[in-house]
Parts: sequence; C-alpha cells; structure tokens
Amino acid sequence: MQLFDLCLAWNWEYDADFVALLEAACARRGLTCLSVTPANLDAVLEGLAQRRLAFRSFLDRASDADPAFQPLADRARGRGVFRINPQELCRWADDKATMHLEFLSHGIHVPYTILLAPFRDAPALLGIDLTPLGGRFAIKPAHGGGGEGVIIEASTLEEVHAARQQQPDEKYILQAHIQPCLLDGRPAWFRVLYCGGMVYPCWWDTQTHLYAPVTEDQARTFGLRPLWDITTRIARVCRLDLFSSEIGLTEEGLFLVADYVNNPIDLRLQSKAADGVPDAIVESIAERLAMLVEVHGPIA
Repeated sequence: MQLFDLCLAWNWEYDADFVALLEAACARRGLTCLSVTPANLDAVLEGLAQRRLAFRSFLDRASDADPAFQPLADRARGRGVFRINPQELCRWADDKATMHLEFLSHGIHVPYTILLAPFRDAPALLGIDLTPLGGRFAIKPAHGGGGEGVIIEASTLEEVHAARQQQPDEKYILQAHIQPCLLDGRPAWFRVLYCGGMVYPCWWDTQTHLYAPVTEDQARTFGLRPLWDITTRIARVCRLDLFSSEIGLTEEGLFLVADYVNNPIDLRLQSKAADGVPDAIVESIAERLAMLVEVHGPIA
C-alpha cells in the first residue's frame, strides 16, 4: 500500500500555482502529497477501494463545484482522517444567516441586518421595516460566494421581492451599507485571510479587487491591530482552518464584519493575476497547511 500524508483534491486550473507551493512545502517536511484532479480521480478512487492507496490528511478544493469528487470527500470523513476545512463545517459556515447570529452571540460586530425566510415559505414580507438599513443596503442569498446573486446597492422593497424570487428556496439577508473611513486617502476596507492560526490582513479595493498587505507600521499608525483579534475570533466560531473575511472600519472607529466566512478562497498568485493574493501570503499559507498535515492524521 502506498501511503500519502496529504490527499489534495482540486479541479480549478488556476489553483496550479498554489498546489505547487503546497507540494513543495510538504516536501520540505518530508511529507508526501497525492494530487487528485479530474484526470486521475477515477484511478485514485479505484486504488483506494483496492487498498493500494491511503492518505492521512485531506484538503478538498473540488467537491463544492464537481460532485464527482464527493466519494473522495465521503471516504475521508468515513475513515476519520484529518480534514482541513471539513465539508460539514464548510456548509454550516457558508450560511450567512447562521453566521450572522453566531457572530452576534460571540460579540463580533456586524452591520445592521434583517434575516428573511425563503420566498417559498414566506412570499409576503409583512411588517418589514427597511428604515434601519439606511438609504442603501445589500441583498444577499444566505448561501454561495463570489458575489453570485448579491445586489450591493439596493434601496427598495420591490428589489427585495424580485431578488428573493430568483432563488425561492434560499434564505436571504438584508445588510446595511458600510461606509468605511479614509486612512491616508484609502478606504479602510480589508480582506483578511486566515490559515492555521495565522492572520493575513490586506487592504482590499472593492472596485478593482486588488490586495495590499497591511504592514506592521500601518497597523500601529492607524490602529488596525483589532483585525487580527477579530479574525481569530471568527476562526473560533466557524472552526475552519482556511478562510477569508471582509471587514470595514467606520468613521466611528467600529470594525464591522461585512462578508463573514469565505471558503474556498481564491489563491491565485498576485504575480500571475493582478487581483490575486500577494505571493508571500500564499507561500505562507502553503507552509501553514503543511504544518497542519505534519501534526495530524490517522491512515484512511
């Protein structure tokens, strides 16, 4: 039997650079990595079934988009191996309505939000008062990422009715618009990545989606250290090893988490794509993941 320390399932061509970095980080620790793509998925499943292959840890960056990978995810769960971002936790953390309530109960500040039942369960919105949301608000389906189905600049109940009918079985949230303050002429809006105990805060331009790491000097000068604490608290709530969140700093000095838990996260290198993640951060994430693999995992 050939035993691998990490089984990595992936199906997005732009993950190739990240995969190479993770494989290299594992190799530096003497760890072996089984890379599973659509090209070899069937052969790997057959090898596992025939006990010619086994693995100690599992990272799934494929089954959310391709159901063909689900048997691999099921095997990892059924054999009790160490899983980075277990699928059932990902599904729970993906629910924005649930995360909103969890964040409130754990003292994590979020924008004023109204939670709505699915259109199919409650087609008429009786007694809904949009006034506390202000003149502008976002309409977001409770599940999904990448901005799919999200309306950023809504202002009327008619827009809410129309949006809910697009996905009638989905819960929705109405989220007050956050106006970030300006810090040295730059909007105080941040996308913060988290991996295995490490926090990577970045300035993030909501229009261009360009990242710029928050430096230690900037953290001291602008009072941005709470970004580290807030993200660590989010990690305790969602219990994921790898995710990102979006946080805005208001004129009143309040850090508000606007986009709760993003997973899977886009790990394209900034050197290859302008709106990718800074290379040094992706390299560090690969190292952290290899460290997690090193200390966890029975045989599958």
